[in-house]
Amino acid sequence: MEQLKISEGFYNERKLQNLVENQTSIHLEQATMHIFETHSKAEQVLLKFDEPILASMLTGRKVMHLKNENNFDFLPGESLILPPKELMCIDFPEASMKTPTKCLAMGINENFILQTIQRMNEDMAKSNEEWAFTDYNFHFTNDQGIFQILQRLLFLFTENHPSKDLFVGMMLKELIIRILQTENLNKHTNQIDLVTSNRLTFIIQYINEHLSENLSIEKLANKAYMSESNFHRVFKNETGMSPIDYINTERIQLASRLLRDPKRKIKDVYSECGFESRSYFNRLFKRMIKTSPGEFQVNN
Repeated sequence: MEQLKISEGFYNERKLQNLVENQTSIHLEQATMHIFETHSKAEQVLLKFDEPILASMLTGRKVMHLKNENNFDFLPGESLILPPKELMCIDFPEASMKTPTKCLAMGINENFILQTIQRMNEDMAKSNEEWAFTDYNFHFTNDQGIFQILQRLLFLFTENHPSKDLFVGMMLKELIIRILQTENLNKHTNQIDLVTSNRLTFIIQYINEHLSENLSIEKLANKAYMSESNFHRVFKNETGMSPIDYINTERIQLASRLLRDPKRKIKDVYSECGFESRSYFNRLFKRMIKTSPGEFQVNN
């Protein structure tokens, strides 16, 4: 998993005044970027913001205690959406001077978020409901698109450029859209009760239960009672990825789980995951996991 990085210039200019949650903030028109650094073990540190927050881990581990939520580890490569004035209670079980815990917290203007969502409902209308943040304590793993935007925002906030307010505004719009699509996909994927009236939920659950089978767009569109073109448009609009990209992502994730068993043979795994070509499986696996199936199995 790639980790977000801050420029060395940021560390040269910031002041380290506190060993626990040392805060450096950069304010722009639509958002404020806070970088928190903790260099000492600590428990039950309280933190609250007045605006909606996107928190993303940079290094180390936090244990998060949120209202009405079970405690969970917050790790690099993960992000969390929180509402305004949400009180966080945080433990830092591993922080030290040599291995500090670092976190990005992006406070985003709530009106800016609502305007972006309104534009999505006008231009990217969903099939059965309006776009909205339905889970304001949404904890997720950054996909490549979100990772690249966050990395770009880290650069833009610390860059000395006269137009960075404009640049950041454009990046924030894309970030909000991608997070909403990620949350929407998560809702469809993890919905406990099969709601057949929601065709996208039905199709996503069908895909997850039939990864070893032939999953053509024609077959899936027929099951959704949609034309192929409309099915492709709706799926990509609401999840942020095409049906084929989603199928391949789920298949590679299944393969990575199976390959953790050293007794599994790669030729059996790729077939079990629905791939007909070993070379295509190898190519996709290396592109998504950043290593070959054989190397992954040896090292895991």
